[in-house]
Amino acid sequence: MTLQPTGTLRIGDAQLEYRMIGPAPDKAPTIVMLHEGLGSAGLWGEFPDKLQAATGAGVFVYSRAGYGRSSKAQLPRPLDFMEIEALDVLPKVLDAIGFRRGLLLGHSDGASIATLYAGGIQDHRVRGVILIAPHFMVEEFGLVSINKTRQNYDTGDLKPKLARWHDDVDNAFNGWADVWLDPKFREWDISESLAYVRVPVQIIQGTEDQYGTLRHIEIAQEECYCPVDVTLVPVAGHSPHREAADITLKAVADFANRLLSTHGEGVLGRAA
Repeated sequence: MTLQPTGTLRIGDAQLEYRMIGPAPDKAPTIVMLHEGLGSAGLWGEFPDKLQAATGAGVFVYSRAGYGRSSKAQLPRPLDFMEIEALDVLPKVLDAIGFRRGLLLGHSDGASIATLYAGGIQDHRVRGVILIAPHFMVEEFGLVSINKTRQNYDTGDLKPKLARWHDDVDNAFNGWADVWLDPKFREWDISESLAYVRVPVQIIQGTEDQYGTLRHIEIAQEECYCPVDVTLVPVAGHSPHREAADITLKAVADFANRLLSTHGEGVLGRAA
């Protein structure tokens, strides 16, 4: 298909909104961005555009079903919804856009999805994965913060803030929170997937991340076959690409440029 700057993909029964910044997948490497559990294509803000300028790669962002302007998700989501997104939906998305080579970049739940894909599917088109504030297992520390987020959604100002980014904000929020707060989900652990990732890995995490401890970095370093490139962002919380955009952009762009250069695919831009 010919990708427009904005549009929708038909994947199964869902229409998924997307943005394509920069050259198409048949013209240059592509960085595919996977948003957080309350995110969307739009909630990335200017980061995809700045990343495109800093690398010269095409940057593709999309909203999963239940988020942004994409189709609603059927609730309740299954507890293995991230596995489904990684092993069923994402392969179809990559094939639909004509993905030829590049990187996966995920934030939070999106980072978990990127990990599951890289560890579960042997795809030589993927040259590396960039994980921002990833989750590899459930921590009580994170559940406390999710409970606070639920309270803020129910009685505070979070719902109207999120409504700007989602056509059905209740579908987006409840689809995420109900899974993470389900007692049966406490056993969720994808650490072993890391052992099957055969491409370079970058992890970026804020030192004040309210949803996850640095244990996730330790797990990746213990389990990954390839070395793990780690950037700790001082003072930043769960979204360093928003809270410390310049530091995060430089780290991501340097890693991406290094990998793409290693594969002889050139670099058209440089981080400021």
